Amino acid sequence: MVILIAIQVFITLLFFIFGWAILKKEAYGIISGFATRPKEEQKQLIENGFPQKTGRLFIFTGLGMLILLPLSFTSFIYAVEVQFGFMLVFLLGGIIYLSKYELPHKRKRSYMISISLFVVVMSSLGYLSFLGYQDYKLVMKEDSFEITGMYGDEWKFKDINKLEVLEKVPEVTVKQNGFGTASMAKGVFSVKGYGSSLLFIKHGASLEILYIEAGNTKIFINGKDITETRGWFEQLQKYAE
Repeated sequence: MVILIAIQVFITLLFFIFGWAILKKEAYGIISGFATRPKEEQKQLIENGFPQKTGRLFIFTGLGMLILLPLSFTSFIYAVEVQFGFMLVFLLGGIIYLSKYELPHKRKRSYMISISLFVVVMSSLGYLSFLGYQDYKLVMKEDSFEITGMYGDEWKFKDINKLEVLEKVPEVTVKQNGFGTASMAKGVFSVKGYGSSLLFIKHGASLEILYIEAGNTKIFINGKDITETRGWFEQLQKYAE
């Protein structure tokens, strides 16, 4: 959580710095593609207020992020999702609005590109979020167990080398390939003392964590409550004997 807050503060500061540089220092080169335009086009865009509006967009995006920052210090588990969701929607929506200040002969194309970008980015994030937030289960089969959902897989009971219940997840240092938010961690993460591991963790659910070593794979998983986590542990103990 500390790392996520630090990232949010850093991004917020960047928005303020870029906005200030554009508005007060006329550092229009910060704006993507502006410096490569012909001087005449740059002059027309400045007269239209395009770079100035872009600077204000950065400032207001940073201000919104700053206003939402206190959510990270509350019990609201979707604080990070709300903060970065606001940033994307406001910023991409602002880019569409800025097309209004484009040069007349490029305005239509600008609208088409910015709207397409908005649809593609939001659709992709929506789909990935849907997959990431899908629930997972630990399912017992005849000679193996399976963890369902995104990043899930199947392992043989005979390959279980270690099985135990931990009171908490060890420190996670790096996300390697996974879905990590304030409410859930799912995928491959580097865990202190364990190395590269598969995590299926619902934050704020079961305080106990089931740790499984199956072959070369290290797995940390918890259920919706302690009863479900303990149930998985007891079932695996029985099948793995």
